[in-house]
This record gives sequence, C-alpha cells and structure tokens, in this order.
Amino acid sequence: MAIAQAFQRYLASKNVLYDIVAHEPTKSSMRTAEACRISGDRIAKAVVLRDEYGYVLAILPASHHIRLDDLRTQLGLDVDLAAEYEIEELFDDCLPGAIPPAGECYGLDTMVDDSIEDQPDVYLEGGDHETLVHMSRAQFVSLTATARHGCFSVHD
Repeated sequence: MAIAQAFQRYLASKNVLYDIVAHEPTKSSMRTAEACRISGDRIAKAVVLRDEYGYVLAILPASHHIRLDDLRTQLGLDVDLAAEYEIEELFDDCLPGAIPPAGECYGLDTMVDDSIEDQPDVYLEGGDHETLVHMSRAQFVSLTATARHGCFSVHD
C-alpha cells in the first residue's frame, strides 16, 4: 500500500510539500518511531473519539498519552474512544491503526495538542503500516489551521 488516496488528494489540494518515508511494517506509532530512528515527539498520531454529535479526531505526539478528562473539559463535550469498527468505516481507505492525522480530510472536527507543533518537522501516518508522510512544522501548522488547539496529552 502507499498513502491513502483520500489523504493524498487532500495534501495535493492544500499544496502541502512533503516527503515519503518508507519503513519496515510496524504495529504502533512508537514502533514506527523506533524503526525510523525518529523521536516519538515528532510523529503525529490520530485518536478517533466519539461524542453525542459524531466524531472528533485528536492529534497528539506518538510519545504521549491522551488525557480524556482534559480533552472533555476543553471541548465541552463528553467524548470517548471510538470503536474499531467505527474507525474502519470512517477511514475505509486506510489500514486499522494507521489513520492519517488529518481530520478535515475525512470530514471530522479536529483537536490538535499544542506539543506537536513545537517540533521542527512532523511525521504522519499515511494510511498503512509502512509509510510516513514527512513535512515541515510550517506545512503541518497550515494543514491544521482550522483545527482547535489545546493541551490534552502527557508525555510517556
């Protein structure tokens, strides 16, 4: 596989400059960081949440854990983790566990943890377990410009 088609079209429509980083198959964002010798702080992971109105995509560093209580407070919504089958329906062109952290691309409200934007460059899952999309911080910031931002994660 390669970059998910919807994500690839989205990046093109936003004129985002990026590189592709191929890596050995991995099962988690932190394992991907290890395989690519990249800090987990620089890999943006996506967590899909469900609320009473639909879904929200939270973006945070792979080296962090989400603090749901903080996110609930900041959003003013009672969010919880979405079920795997819900995620597969929303991201039908991606492999489970490899969804791109680009909520707007999939029609989802998005919340970005402030700590990911402190990095000089960012790596994103591309839709499979063998491809990362690498871009500058400026490109990532422009990609998430319409998202809400806050502090809702803690470093492992």
